[in-house]
Amino acid sequence: MKKKNKIVIATRGSMLALWQAEWIQSRIESIVPHVKTELMKIKTTGDKILDVPLAQVGGKGLFVKEIEEAILRGEADLAVHSMKDVPTELPEGLHLSAICEREDPRDAFITPVSDNTGSLTVLSKGARVGTSSLRRICQILNKRPDLNIMQLRGNVDTRLRKLDEGEFDAIILAVAGVKRLGREERITEKISTEISLPAIGQGAVGVECRSDDEFINEITGKLNHEETRISVSAERAFLKKLEGGCQVPLAAYAYIEKTDLIIDALVGSIDGGTLIRDSMKGSPHQAESMGIAIAEKLLSRGAGEILSEVYAK
Repeated sequence: MKKKNKIVIATRGSMLALWQAEWIQSRIESIVPHVKTELMKIKTTGDKILDVPLAQVGGKGLFVKEIEEAILRGEADLAVHSMKDVPTELPEGLHLSAICEREDPRDAFITPVSDNTGSLTVLSKGARVGTSSLRRICQILNKRPDLNIMQLRGNVDTRLRKLDEGEFDAIILAVAGVKRLGREERITEKISTEISLPAIGQGAVGVECRSDDEFINEITGKLNHEETRISVSAERAFLKKLEGGCQVPLAAYAYIEKTDLIIDALVGSIDGGTLIRDSMKGSPHQAESMGIAIAEKLLSRGAGEILSEVYAK
């Protein structure tokens, strides 16, 4: 096994991405304190497109493509990703060597600093809610069709600023990102998964590297949290079976309760009028087959028609 004197970690340049990369960097340094580490900031296509909904321009791969290319060229040794941004198909030669312990996977309901009260269910009729996620839009409109959903892009601070400046009455973000940036006090309500099922992989951080790099695989493998890997694997198998991305409102959340793996999943129409949801319980050893099975269950209940309609547009 060829050892290295320096480990280069590729990451997006947003505050949240840097927090995650620096967190992994510190953990690597504790494992191999004699090896120098360095962050390589890469601006991805997804970072450059701020005025168009991601669903219209290709979805998940937009945030990882350039980073993966840097690893394959040997310019970086590994990358740190939010797992909800990682496509189910990875380039040949790359794999996920670790999925770290998951933060709170729920969505956060946030109101302006001048009005930090209430919840999604009591928001006034016609209120302006900011989010760019079709998954969130679908579930919010299913519960509150009277709300005015508005597109919201940008990093966490930009979104909070737009909220406080009066562009929105409330916004929806991921609890994990808000907490990691030290802004948890801004969360008005952590939305129950019964109301808003999370995105696949939400709250989990993954490490991607070259499959044949034994040195990096040995180090990063120590960062893996097996319970999280099992749960996220089930969710990603569900996503892969449905061939879904940012263009389709779908969600899945898997978790281990005692000795069982439980997965909740849904597919919905963009307007929230139709929402097909189900759950399944089984063995953690069957994570991927459970993800596929619940996808097939939703397809049998009409999810295929929803997907066909979305992809036909």
